[in-house]
Amino acid sequence: MERTVFQELIQWEAIPSQLAKENKKFIYSAIKKGGRAKEFENAIQWLMDAGLVYKIPRVSKIEKPLKFYEDFDAFKLFIVDLGLLGAMVQASPKDVLVNNNAFTEYKGSFTEQYVLQELITFNKNVYYYSKENSSLEIDFIIQKEEVYPIEVKAEENLRSKSLKTVYDVNSSLMPCRFSMTDYREQDWMTNVPLYFAWEWMKTAKT
Repeated sequence: MERTVFQELIQWEAIPSQLAKENKKFIYSAIKKGGRAKEFENAIQWLMDAGLVYKIPRVSKIEKPLKFYEDFDAFKLFIVDLGLLGAMVQASPKDVLVNNNAFTEYKGSFTEQYVLQELITFNKNVYYYSKENSSLEIDFIIQKEEVYPIEVKAEENLRSKSLKTVYDVNSSLMPCRFSMTDYREQDWMTNVPLYFAWEWMKTAKT
């Protein structure tokens, strides 16, 4: 029993450092050298049951129904609350809100955490997509009446190479980018300001 609690604690403490990585797929060996899923899957389930984390599974293909393409071996873990994440990494509001190049990686993690919390309010089934042997990754994907690939940007970054790539493969998708840029509807994509995320979810096709 003590070993199980220990595993849960180290798993919990490992989440912020994994969120800061460019590839946020949860890596067991980052917790323990040579670590395997069998050692930690119960701890992850415990954290989920306790309401402390969200487990976001990967899909191998961005197509309806998303559940059909779920990859059970790849996932991201997110803290359940943005304020809790800030407390865990001892970040002050100034560090998060003010333009500070030294905080770039964590600012992106905080922004993704915020957007996930807004998305999951309306849709419990949130996924992400990545392509094997490629840097291509879509931060979040939700399925309503349509499938929405979502990219999250902490700044006014207008480049959305990954979104454009998946759209070129399947033009029935409804790509969205959440960023600091104003609301804008383009030919193939909608830019949603971060502050408008919750309102956008209400108006997206159900």
